[in-house]
Amino acid sequence: SLLSASSIHRPYQQLTTPPISNPKVLFGPHTNIKMNRFLLALLSALLIVSTSAFAPSVSSVRVPTQQYSLLDTVSSMYNNWGKKATASHILFKPSQFDEDAAKAKLTEMKAEIGNDPEKFAAAAKEWSGCPSAKDGGSLGEFGPGMMVKNFDDVCFSEEVGVVQGPISTQFGEHLILITSRTGEE
Repeated sequence: SLLSASSIHRPYQQLTTPPISNPKVLFGPHTNIKMNRFLLALLSALLIVSTSAFAPSVSSVRVPTQQYSLLDTVSSMYNNWGKKATASHILFKPSQFDEDAAKAKLTEMKAEIGNDPEKFAAAAKEWSGCPSAKDGGSLGEFGPGMMVKNFDDVCFSEEVGVVQGPISTQFGEHLILITSRTGEE
């Protein structure tokens, strides 16, 4: 029988599994590091996506772009785990230029700027429609999944020190200068 006379008299705690009081048992060196990395990326993405739900929406955007979905955010965070990028950009908002005119002007500016960070900063101060224009377009350092998809893709995959673009996002058309990236394998 399952309940013998001796088991009835044993204390309750002897019949149950002891609680796990040491977090190293759950997240120690024996666990799958990739699974921990994925779970952390998923939780971080949920936090980013849930807070972006409260951001104001732009209804007048005419540029068709894919907005970040939860899967895109998790994918970027997982694929670029441990990386950070520092970038500057020049933004032409849809209210400044229509899409074709913006792309033409940015292409012209890209040829004039070359890959010179000083010329890029001067052009950003003069032309960019982003508040970062006052800082030469500098966005500072950021991690994967913190920018919109097209922007994020460029910052974590393209060559550092080279002006990229024009790149379309829901905010408009961009030229992007990736100034540094850390965490490369």
